[in-house]
Amino acid sequence: MYNGFSILIPSWNNLSFLKLCVQSIRKNSAMQHQIIVHVNDGSDGTLQWVKEEGLDYTYTQQNAGVCIAMNMMRTKVKTDYIYFVNDDMYLLPGWDTALMAEINSIGHNRFYLSSTMIQPHDRNDVGVCADYGDSLETFREEKLLAEYMQHPCGDWQGATRPPSLVHRDIWDTVGGYSIELSPGMYSDPDFTAKLLFIGVTYLKGLGNSRVYHFETKTTGRVKRNDGNTQFLLKWGISNSVMRRQITRQGEDWENRDKSLDVERIRSKRGMSKWKAVWYLLRKGFGITHNIEETSESVTPWI
Repeated sequence: MYNGFSILIPSWNNLSFLKLCVQSIRKNSAMQHQIIVHVNDGSDGTLQWVKEEGLDYTYTQQNAGVCIAMNMMRTKVKTDYIYFVNDDMYLLPGWDTALMAEINSIGHNRFYLSSTMIQPHDRNDVGVCADYGDSLETFREEKLLAEYMQHPCGDWQGATRPPSLVHRDIWDTVGGYSIELSPGMYSDPDFTAKLLFIGVTYLKGLGNSRVYHFETKTTGRVKRNDGNTQFLLKWGISNSVMRRQITRQGEDWENRDKSLDVERIRSKRGMSKWKAVWYLLRKGFGITHNIEETSESVTPWI
């Protein structure tokens, strides 16, 4: 039935953008993909809509966050590959054929791939900044479809954030997304760190697989976990050290074989240890030291 990927889309009362995202998948894909939506709350009509559309879905009565949502959607996966996109993304023609061609050229499943984002306001060091609208009302779809490949961007190192693709076996080996980082701040680099931990180092962003991201900032509606601190305490280095010194996010793929600066990494790791001590003294450790402030985050989701 499916000859492509399982596309996982967590959504929290963002129905208008979700509809456009699903429409873009159906319109601009060369292969047949499984679409799975996690419906958080769904009081805006999302739950009813995914049922009417016949989409595979999981559901929680309130916002469970991206980590729990992704792990719940994994139970519905029917293909070999998991592709994670946000509900405010518009997938552009060629996005899937470029990924599949890369998969076929690699010859094994120990990889993590990202499509390249085009965003109206933020380049994020690994994409294109080009404004085709940041809302449904200002979206210039025809202009985007005519121009999206005209913006230069080659392949790059350090695949970390969505839109991203991984083999289901690799996903299972590292246990999916880490729910201790709920609702999800720094869960993307944490997933990358877990891949590095098991020896997956083929982290590649594809310049010819492109997705438009509206940057609707759903995270602005949630009480954020202190993901930066959690990442530091878990891995012993900061996310910025991993991104700049180890995965070298955004650097040209052609320079992938350049040796790591081991001495610099050791120096940064030493500084990270002192940061960790400072955070522990100042903020405490674990989820129970501020349980009164985070009571909503430990409410049963299912």
